[in-house]
Amino acid sequence: MKKIIITGMIIASGMALLFSCNKGSEDVLKASTTCDTTAVSFSTQIVPILQNNCYRCHGSGNTGSGAGILLEGYSNVKTWVDNNYLVNVVKGSSGYILMPFGGPKMSDCNVNTIAAWVNQGAKNN
Repeated sequence: MKKIIITGMIIASGMALLFSCNKGSEDVLKASTTCDTTAVSFSTQIVPILQNNCYRCHGSGNTGSGAGILLEGYSNVKTWVDNNYLVNVVKGSSGYILMPFGGPKMSDCNVNTIAAWVNQGAKNN
């Protein structure tokens, strides 16, 4: 009798879990994983992307690799935005070496966020 009750509870729990994953919860999951590029901020969105993907070679503490390109600080980044270099290397455009060099390609969201920030005027915000 005890085994039947436990088995019934397990089945009921599984059914509750199964039916709780409905269209509404799917929409919440999709909303939390979307890439919002409507109003990109340098300090809250671009800097963390650069820190996580670029500073290993292009941060101020790096003295070896990086080809002398510093991407720490707005004015340094803006130099590479103004010559169209930053967007082209993160996109891997023809004629440019895909960055980060030797690492995995940035996520589409990170690439799109950088491109959107540039298209929005590359503001120091």
